[in-house]
Amino acid sequence: MPDLDIATRPRIPPLRTGRVIEGISAALLPFGPDERPDWESFRRLLDRTWTAGLEPAVNMDTGYVNLLTRDERARVLSVTTDVAAGRGFVAGAFIEDQDGDPATLYRREVDTIRRHGGTPILFQCSALARRSEAEVLEVYRRVGETGPPLLAFELGQMFAPFGRIYSADFARGLMDITAFRGLKHSSLDRVEEWTRLDLRDRHRPDFRIYTGNDLAIDMVFYGSDYLLGLSTFAVEGFALRDRLWADGDPRAVAINDLLQYLGFIAFRPPVAAYKHSAAQFLRLRGLVATDHPHPAGLRRPDSDLPLLGDIAERLQAELAKARA
Repeated sequence: MPDLDIATRPRIPPLRTGRVIEGISAALLPFGPDERPDWESFRRLLDRTWTAGLEPAVNMDTGYVNLLTRDERARVLSVTTDVAAGRGFVAGAFIEDQDGDPATLYRREVDTIRRHGGTPILFQCSALARRSEAEVLEVYRRVGETGPPLLAFELGQMFAPFGRIYSADFARGLMDITAFRGLKHSSLDRVEEWTRLDLRDRHRPDFRIYTGNDLAIDMVFYGSDYLLGLSTFAVEGFALRDRLWADGDPRAVAINDLLQYLGFIAFRPPVAAYKHSAAQFLRLRGLVATDHPHPAGLRRPDSDLPLLGDIAERLQAELAKARA
């Protein structure tokens, strides 16, 4: 196959040193040996996220949103509101298990999330996966009539079967809907995300691109912000990396490299099993009671534990060195 014409070949953008990064961390919903959510551990993880300086996101893929019942999702929202005590959070507007007009269903979920004090992010669904991009944008415009702020979400099918990565034309159309202030992009493809960033810079500079690329968390060095599942493993590590980067401190790169090593292990195929990796890692750190995943979730082997334990120790040492 011939090389791409040099005029159309994707270019690596420059690093954006010294920028302030907005970090949102998708919170793990831990489970106990009784195969029920461990609400006390969940509360502690949420509070730890805020304390670190990140904003939690609940009812996301990391929180098994597609495997929860409606009652469980409602309790996630209620518990989060209680722990938040006025602090901001993001919550997934999830309609996959509901019948009806998608715009109407999304608007109902958006209203519920806002009543609880959260910022809604529209989770993709099978109904929209079968529609044209123009039809999806029309749904989003109708939801946007509820007013700002709203976030959108596109994810690859390695995360969920109803996931879909849209075209650049769709992304520009979304930016024209003023109620949406950002898009979480989870293709795990750097070039796709760089294209989004370039479009954002030219078309709507205040619009946020939140990287969901857990295999390239340095996308924040190129202008993305983040809404990641990997950050739930070590919210303090991500928050410190962000502060060091904003200060132009090269120690940010050392922390990023270690966190990325963790990402390569946790997000290997099957990618959806990363949630069990998160539970294993947090259990090794004494932050959750058990490392049980959702009973219908994918599992990782116990042979991962020595690797995860080594990273936990190295990360603790790296953070202590950076804080000294």
